Amino acid sequence: MSQSFAVVIERAEGNFSAYVPDLPGCVATGESQEQVLDQIRAAIAFHLEGLEDDAQPTPVQRTSVTTVTV
Repeated sequence: MSQSFAVVIERAEGNFSAYVPDLPGCVATGESQEQVLDQIRAAIAFHLEGLEDDAQPTPVQRTSVTTVTV
């Protein structure tokens, strides 16, 4: 069963970072947006596997993301 989680991507000096608000501690970095998305997908899968291995409940998506133009 697939799940969706909101991912926040931030541009830093020389790379990109990403985190998942609904999965505290689930973070990744990459040299490009494409690379950081690949890395965060892997981090999410690893995070969820760890929760399952520890018999912890899988978090549900509570965060949504939108862009506001002002």
